[in-house]
Order: sequence, then C-alpha cells, then structure tokens
Amino acid sequence: MSANVRALAAKCCFSVIDKGRSIADELPHQQAKVEGKDKALLQELCYGVLRHLPELEHHVRQFVDKPLKGKQRVFHFLLLVGVYQLKYTRIPDHAALNETVAATNALKNKHLKGMINAVLRNYMRKPEVSTNLLNDAVIYNHPSWLINKLKAAYDDWPSIMSANQEKPPMWLRVNQLHTSNESFLAKLNEIEINVDAIDELSGAIKLGHAVDVLRLPGFEQGDVSVQDAAAQQAARLLDAQPDEHILDCCAAPGGKTCHVLEMSPHIASMTALDIDENRLARVQENLTRLQLSAKLIAGDAIETDNWWDGRLYDRILLDAPCSATGVIRRHPDIKWLRKADDIDALAQLQADILRKMWSLLKPGGTLLYATCSILPQENSAQIEQFLQSQTDARLVELPEYQGKTGWQILPSESGMDGFYYAKLEKAAT
Repeated sequence: MSANVRALAAKCCFSVIDKGRSIADELPHQQAKVEGKDKALLQELCYGVLRHLPELEHHVRQFVDKPLKGKQRVFHFLLLVGVYQLKYTRIPDHAALNETVAATNALKNKHLKGMINAVLRNYMRKPEVSTNLLNDAVIYNHPSWLINKLKAAYDDWPSIMSANQEKPPMWLRVNQLHTSNESFLAKLNEIEINVDAIDELSGAIKLGHAVDVLRLPGFEQGDVSVQDAAAQQAARLLDAQPDEHILDCCAAPGGKTCHVLEMSPHIASMTALDIDENRLARVQENLTRLQLSAKLIAGDAIETDNWWDGRLYDRILLDAPCSATGVIRRHPDIKWLRKADDIDALAQLQADILRKMWSLLKPGGTLLYATCSILPQENSAQIEQFLQSQTDARLVELPEYQGKTGWQILPSESGMDGFYYAKLEKAAT
C-alpha cells in the first residue's frame, strides 16, 4: 500500500500540472483508493510537490538526460515525489527511495525502475546546486508572472511568497447563536486542544495545530465552523441590521452566508446566490449543520433577469470571482493553474458583476466588495475605477484601510489568508 501512495501522488500531480485539474477535485478521487494514515501521506506528498514544483524540477533536471514525455510523463512526477520526500519529509531516506522505486510497478512500467533509482540516488549524493544557477521562480517557487506582479505591488514581496509556502493554520468561528467564545475556549482547554491566538476584530480562534473537525466540541451540532480569520471579517464589516434584506453574491461554499446569519439573526431575509448549482449543495450542508436557513439561488450574477424578483437589497456581500492569489498556502495548485492573462479577464468580470450588484442595492444601502486576491488590479484599482464611474457611490472609511483604498490583508500578516475588503455606500437619493 505504501508504494501505491507514491504512484497515486504522481498521478495526482500529473493531473493537476499537465491536465489542469484542481487539487481539490483530484486529491479526494485518489484518496478514496487508500485508507488511514495513507490518506494524510498522499495529501502531504501532493501538496508538497505543488508547493515546491520549480525547485524540485530543477533538482531532477540535473540528473535526467532528456525530459520524460508521453506515456512516461507520469514518471517525471514520481521523481518529484521522490525528491520531495528526501528533501522535506521525515521519512527515512532508504524508505523514501525504496517505496518510490517500487511505485513503478503500480504505474505499470518496471523498465523505468533503474532510471528512477539512479536519479534519486544521484540526488542523495549531491542534493544541492550552486545558487548562481537559480532564478527567482526556483528560489521562491512561484511562476515568474506572479513574482513580477508582486514585485510591482509590494516592497516586501519576498515575505508574501514565503508565507505562501507555509502550511496554513486552522482558524475556528464559534456560532454565537449556540455558545460564547469563552465557553468554547474552556471546552477546548478541557480536551487539551491548544489555542495559539485570537483575532481581536472578529474573535476568530487560531489553533496551535490542525485537528480533525470531529474532535471539535459540538461541531456536528453546529457550535463551531472552520473558517480563516480573514474570511471572518466579512460578516463584521457587512454589519447586517434587523429587518434588512441581504444578498450574498457568489456565496458558495457558504461560510460567509452562515456567519452573517449567526451574527444577525433578526434580518428579514438572506439570499445566497451562486452560479454553480453543485456548489450550492455545500451551502445547504453548512446551513443544515448550523441550524440556519437561507434562500438559495443558482444563477449568473450578471443575468439578473433569470433570478431576481425585483426587490432591492439593503446590503450586498459580493465575494467576487478572483485569482485566489491570497489563498495559495491552502491551494498551492493556484500557482500553476492560474495564468498571467487570466487577471485581465477576471478584473473585467469583477467590474461587470460589481456594476450589476450595485443596481440591485437600495439607495442608502451598503455593498461589501471582497476577494481572496492580493493583486491591486482586482482590488484597490478595481474599486478606484468603480468610484470614478459611479457618482452615487462612496467608500466608507474604516480604520482597517490605514489610509488606502480598502483593506488589503496579506498572507504574511497576522496568520490570516490574503484578502481584500472595500465597503461602499449608495447615496440615499
């Protein structure tokens, strides 16, 4: 079974990098073929290769005469899996070597066993190469286009990329309709789950290390949810009031929808809109577990004639489709699935949705624009352009902005994911 884990990891990475599949889709498919601790090992190997892809490929290139192509291409990824184990895991070298070589049987090509063995042994003898041979993509394990954009936007760009390489912390959101933070913290203490930090603004609880959700007190009863502290700022900033009609646009998987309902139980209505009907099922699962209710609509945010009932909303949360460059540490495949020319198209889509959502907002209403991006083109520049074109819109000034257009949270700050917020108010007349 152990050898099979390496083979499955190679297949998974091949599907992501060469076939463009999301790790979130591909990994569960492969994990279904193993049991117990092998599921966690498979995830570690896949995520590790995706985090360190340019660096691992650089090492492999030193010892491979010609690139592996066609039916042999999956063995390129098996080599990456092998080097990752040797460089970054606590697996003993001999075990990593033997199990990776043995994986050639599961991949049905015993003829490459000698080559896999030779490359990994050569790497073990000479694991490091001269740093003057390395470019920024290899040093920082990010695609060149993204490195260039981060360099242009931030003075401390290396810290952002360093944070992207870290394993993400586990943040919790306590359901205030069920229990208090104080009571929940006491329960965590009783079962010796260590708390590392508490976000002062949102009350989000950061654990010292990740745990199985079923270990969390009252999880199945809806007392607590897993949600990053950056995402937990949304409900606080939206600040929904009693008797208001609320729209959560691009709502799936529903964490923010549920948080708004937890914080503001006396609103008149909550509508959760998403273009993907399958992802709306996740929203319903979260609502059910948390004992909450909302109106779910599968529809295109721009094609409002197909789903809107004509009633204007008091507040709209627009969690716009974006590059997701703020959550790379959680989804390292983003670095390789996203392309440079995607950003212009995403920025145009965001602008279109923002204008359409603005037309559904009551005079005097509030729209909270949010992305999990760290690129100004999708965030501050987007809002500045909107404010210039929309005379009835003003930016609500918040302390979090620190004099800038909106609040840009970076993944190198406070242990939170990269996120952006801008709170907009529509003129009353």
